[in-house]
Amino acid sequence: MTPYLEWLVYGFAAFLVVLTLLPLSKLRFGIVRGPAFFRLQMFWIALALAVVALMLPNGVYVAMVLAATAIVQAIYIAKFTPIWVRQSLDVDEALRADDRRHISLLAANVKKSNRDYDALVSLVRDQLPDIVMAIEVDDDWISALVKELEGDYAHWVKVPKDTGYGICVMSRLELSDTTVREIVTEGVPSIRTAVTLRSGAKVRLYVVHPEPPVIDHDTKGRDSEIAHVGLEAAQDPLPAIVTGDLNDVAWSTTTRSFQRLSGLLDPRVGRGFYNTFNAFHWWARWPLDHLFHDPQFRLLGISRLEKIGSDHFPMLFKLALAELPVQGSDTGVADEAEQEDIEDMIAEEKRRDRGPIGSDWED
Repeated sequence: MTPYLEWLVYGFAAFLVVLTLLPLSKLRFGIVRGPAFFRLQMFWIALALAVVALMLPNGVYVAMVLAATAIVQAIYIAKFTPIWVRQSLDVDEALRADDRRHISLLAANVKKSNRDYDALVSLVRDQLPDIVMAIEVDDDWISALVKELEGDYAHWVKVPKDTGYGICVMSRLELSDTTVREIVTEGVPSIRTAVTLRSGAKVRLYVVHPEPPVIDHDTKGRDSEIAHVGLEAAQDPLPAIVTGDLNDVAWSTTTRSFQRLSGLLDPRVGRGFYNTFNAFHWWARWPLDHLFHDPQFRLLGISRLEKIGSDHFPMLFKLALAELPVQGSDTGVADEAEQEDIEDMIAEEKRRDRGPIGSDWED
């Protein structure tokens, strides 16, 4: 091999090591947290480069470093493969048969500039979920959905925005105690509502779409909103579901902290990645659209649906409310120091006076 190729391999190896170590820092900044999105891609690249490095005259040590890099990535992503123990339990036959305790939710980031309204409408009519959550909707999106689906869905929460932060919830099940809030950052709304199942039992639904991480900005707005909802869900008297485009990957520091704070379960653990973004690029995808649920729920099904013209794939989740919560889940528990740090960050972020990140991206 030529010296140039050797140096290229060494350079890539060093770059991968840096990208692997950066997200381990506690710094809440886009350039630090962003590389965590690429753990799956970095795992395969590190393995491939390790093989190439073994062909170099003195490449065995570089290959060892690359193998160690791949192992670090695997530690994070293995949790979302079938080799891991599942967090969400499957329903038993009795609960599967009692559809009065079931709830199905379709979550779709439509991409505001996407105007293929019929694709989402057709998908909704095909799947017939109890609740549809459309994210990044503006007035035109709301009008199109109302026109086609108002007869199928009796309950609506409409929060159109031209900034890419609009949200719409439509439900066949009764909604009550509904609030639209800008929890942390002005211009970034979320929805909190109670859903009455066909059995008469009530559950809580949180629909969120925090800010995306960007290289030149801190992630405190996103992290604060996710953490705030986690703290709130932990104290909620109703069994909670938190869902939406969290602009965060399932294995990140922020999401793992959210699970410790909330005690909510991730149905992807032990099942699969269910990568939802980017729908346009098969080689750069990660799980960005989430649903977390109270341990009292059991899983009926989870699936990634077909494209709707957006850069996100829609997700369909089906849950059933059991009589008792599952015991011994592995979400972990936030200690006092972590909780204090989170509360300080939320308070600090609420005091900041700024607009939401990326509000002009879809112009």
